[in-house]
Amino acid sequence: MDHLAERLRVADIGAIYSSDLQRSFRGAQIVAKAHDVQVFQFAELRELNFGRWEGLSLTDLEEQFPGELDKRMTEPLSFQIPEGETILNFSKRIVKCLNSIINGNRGKDILILGHKGVNRVVLCHILDMDLSKVFSFEQDYGCLNIIDFFPDNTKVVKLVDG
Repeated sequence: MDHLAERLRVADIGAIYSSDLQRSFRGAQIVAKAHDVQVFQFAELRELNFGRWEGLSLTDLEEQFPGELDKRMTEPLSFQIPEGETILNFSKRIVKCLNSIINGNRGKDILILGHKGVNRVVLCHILDMDLSKVFSFEQDYGCLNIIDFFPDNTKVVKLVDG
């Protein structure tokens, strides 16, 4: 995050948004120090809720939930993780929050410090890609995606290596 903060040092960031999870919020605070801006936290920007799968290795998953990993691989958008959420519902949550942030910040440079899954959903949405392509983007820790919006509704996305 220190490296990302340095890269963004000269950017004119008007607001920073993050999930309310500590790993996202702490990173946002590191970047915010150099810009004297408030960090707004939203639970809606949290990573996919993995429910009872949270923290389990693939081996543990297969032992505790036999066959469910295969089901998720064949039905990635609609598979319901036990006590978790589907990627489709996750996407709806992210896009609703994203649109609210964008609409409230027209003409400003903003930073959304997200999670891998959140970033992937944002990229699919911005690029008008089918959600089935959500895993087509690699999102390393500390990566930077720059999205420019133009008055004619053109959007330009630049993926910068972490």
